[in-house]
Amino acid sequence: MSDATQHPDADAWAKACAEDLAGEKARRRGTEGPPPGTAAEELRKLVDAVADKVASLRTPLLGMGAQGAVQQFVSQAKAAVEPVIERNPQVFDHLAAAGNELLAAYRSAVEGQERRWTRGPDTPPPTGAKREDDGPDPTEHIDLD
Repeated sequence: MSDATQHPDADAWAKACAEDLAGEKARRRGTEGPPPGTAAEELRKLVDAVADKVASLRTPLLGMGAQGAVQQFVSQAKAAVEPVIERNPQVFDHLAAAGNELLAAYRSAVEGQERRWTRGPDTPPPTGAKREDDGPDPTEHIDLD
Protein backbone atom coordinates (compact mmCIF):
# COMPACT_ATOMS: atom_id res chain seq x y z
CA MET A 1 0.00 0.00 0.00
CA SER A 2 1.06 3.54 -0.51
CA ASP A 3 1.69 6.04 2.25
CA ALA A 4 -1.36 8.05 1.18
CA THR A 5 -3.76 5.21 1.97
CA GLN A 6 -2.00 4.21 5.18
CA HIS A 7 -1.66 7.74 6.56
CA PRO A 8 -4.60 9.84 5.43
CA ASP A 9 -4.21 13.58 5.49
CA ALA A 10 -4.57 14.60 9.13
CA ASP A 11 -6.07 17.93 8.11
CA ALA A 12 -8.59 16.49 5.65
CA TRP A 13 -11.43 16.72 8.16
CA ALA A 14 -10.51 20.29 9.10
CA LYS A 15 -10.26 21.26 5.42
CA ALA A 16 -13.64 19.71 4.65
CA CYS A 17 -15.25 21.49 7.60
CA ALA A 18 -13.70 24.81 6.58
CA GLU A 19 -14.97 24.37 3.01
CA ASP A 20 -18.47 23.51 4.27
CA LEU A 21 -18.45 26.50 6.62
CA ALA A 22 -17.30 28.84 3.85
CA GLY A 23 -20.03 27.51 1.55
CA GLU A 24 -22.68 27.95 4.24
CA LYS A 25 -21.53 31.52 4.97
CA ALA A 26 -21.67 32.34 1.25
CA ARG A 27 -25.17 30.86 1.00
CA ARG A 28 -26.38 32.87 3.99
CA ARG A 29 -24.85 36.08 2.65
CA GLY A 30 -26.85 35.50 -0.50
CA THR A 31 -30.15 35.11 1.37
CA GLU A 32 -29.60 37.70 4.10
CA GLY A 33 -28.22 40.46 1.96
CA PRO A 34 -25.11 42.48 2.68
CA PRO A 35 -23.94 42.79 6.28
CA PRO A 36 -24.74 46.07 8.02
CA GLY A 37 -22.27 48.89 7.60
CA THR A 38 -20.83 51.15 10.22
CA ALA A 39 -23.13 53.00 12.57
CA ALA A 40 -22.56 56.23 10.62
CA GLU A 41 -23.53 54.55 7.34
CA GLU A 42 -26.63 53.04 8.94
CA LEU A 43 -27.64 56.44 10.36
CA ARG A 44 -27.21 57.99 6.92
CA LYS A 45 -29.42 55.25 5.44
CA LEU A 46 -32.04 55.84 8.12
CA VAL A 47 -32.11 59.59 7.50
CA ASP A 48 -32.42 59.01 3.76
CA ALA A 49 -35.21 56.46 4.22
CA VAL A 50 -37.17 58.74 6.54
CA ALA A 51 -36.69 61.67 4.19
CA ASP A 52 -37.88 59.59 1.23
CA LYS A 53 -40.91 58.37 3.16
CA VAL A 54 -41.87 61.87 4.30
CA ALA A 55 -41.38 63.17 0.75
CA SER A 56 -43.63 60.44 -0.64
CA LEU A 57 -46.51 61.28 1.70
CA ARG A 58 -49.10 63.24 -0.19
CA THR A 59 -51.87 64.05 2.25
CA PRO A 60 -54.82 65.97 0.83
CA LEU A 61 -55.34 67.51 4.26
CA LEU A 62 -52.09 69.39 3.94
CA GLY A 63 -52.01 72.23 1.50
CA MET A 64 -49.19 72.80 -0.93
CA GLY A 65 -47.62 75.28 1.47
CA ALA A 66 -47.56 72.75 4.30
CA GLN A 67 -46.08 70.08 2.05
CA GLY A 68 -43.41 72.56 0.96
CA ALA A 69 -42.64 73.32 4.60
CA VAL A 70 -42.28 69.61 5.35
CA GLN A 71 -39.93 69.19 2.38
CA GLN A 72 -37.87 72.14 3.54
CA PHE A 73 -37.70 70.76 7.09
CA VAL A 74 -36.54 67.36 5.78
CA SER A 75 -33.85 68.90 3.61
CA GLN A 76 -32.65 71.08 6.50
CA ALA A 77 -32.51 68.05 8.81
CA LYS A 78 -30.49 66.10 6.25
CA ALA A 79 -28.17 69.08 5.75
CA ALA A 80 -27.62 69.32 9.52
CA VAL A 81 -27.00 65.60 10.07
CA GLU A 82 -24.69 64.97 7.11
CA PRO A 83 -21.73 67.15 8.27
CA VAL A 84 -21.91 65.63 11.75
CA ILE A 85 -21.74 62.13 10.28
CA GLU A 86 -18.87 63.11 7.99
CA ARG A 87 -16.77 64.74 10.73
CA ASN A 88 -17.34 62.16 13.47
CA PRO A 89 -18.14 58.71 12.05
CA GLN A 90 -16.35 56.94 14.92
CA VAL A 91 -18.61 58.67 17.47
CA PHE A 92 -21.59 56.76 16.10
CA ASP A 93 -19.69 53.47 16.38
CA HIS A 94 -18.97 54.27 20.04
CA LEU A 95 -22.60 55.23 20.65
CA ALA A 96 -23.78 52.00 19.05
CA ALA A 97 -21.38 49.98 21.22
CA ALA A 98 -22.53 51.84 24.33
CA GLY A 99 -26.14 51.16 23.40
CA ASN A 100 -25.37 47.45 23.05
CA GLU A 101 -23.74 47.44 26.49
CA LEU A 102 -26.74 49.20 28.03
CA LEU A 103 -29.07 46.71 26.38
CA ALA A 104 -27.02 43.78 27.72
CA ALA A 105 -27.07 45.27 31.24
CA TYR A 106 -30.83 45.80 31.03
CA ARG A 107 -31.42 42.24 29.83
CA SER A 108 -29.29 40.90 32.65
CA ALA A 109 -31.23 42.87 35.24
CA VAL A 110 -34.58 41.83 33.80
CA GLU A 111 -33.62 38.16 33.58
CA GLY A 112 -32.46 38.19 37.21
CA GLN A 113 -35.68 39.81 38.35
CA GLU A 114 -37.78 37.38 36.30
CA ARG A 115 -35.97 34.45 37.93
CA ARG A 116 -36.80 35.85 41.36
CA TRP A 117 -40.44 36.46 40.42
CA THR A 118 -40.96 33.00 38.97
CA ARG A 119 -38.99 31.19 41.67
CA GLY A 120 -41.12 32.41 44.55
CA PRO A 121 -40.01 32.88 48.15
CA ASP A 122 -40.06 29.20 49.18
CA THR A 123 -38.63 27.70 46.02
CA PRO A 124 -34.96 26.77 46.30
CA PRO A 125 -32.59 28.05 43.62
CA PRO A 126 -31.52 25.67 40.83
CA THR A 127 -28.86 23.10 41.67
CA GLY A 128 -25.45 24.70 41.96
CA ALA A 129 -26.83 28.25 42.10
CA LYS A 130 -26.73 30.35 45.21
CA ARG A 131 -29.82 32.16 46.37
CA GLU A 132 -29.60 35.89 45.86
CA ASP A 133 -30.60 38.26 48.60
CA ASP A 134 -34.04 39.40 47.60
CA GLY A 135 -33.96 42.25 50.08
CA PRO A 136 -36.68 42.93 52.59
CA ASP A 137 -39.94 41.06 52.35
CA PRO A 138 -42.27 43.23 50.24
CA THR A 139 -45.28 42.17 52.33
CA GLU A 140 -45.17 42.90 56.03
CA HIS A 141 -47.83 42.00 58.56
CA ILE A 142 -48.86 45.04 60.55
CA ASP A 143 -50.69 44.44 63.84
CA LEU A 144 -53.17 47.25 64.41
CA ASP A 145 -54.07 46.25 67.98
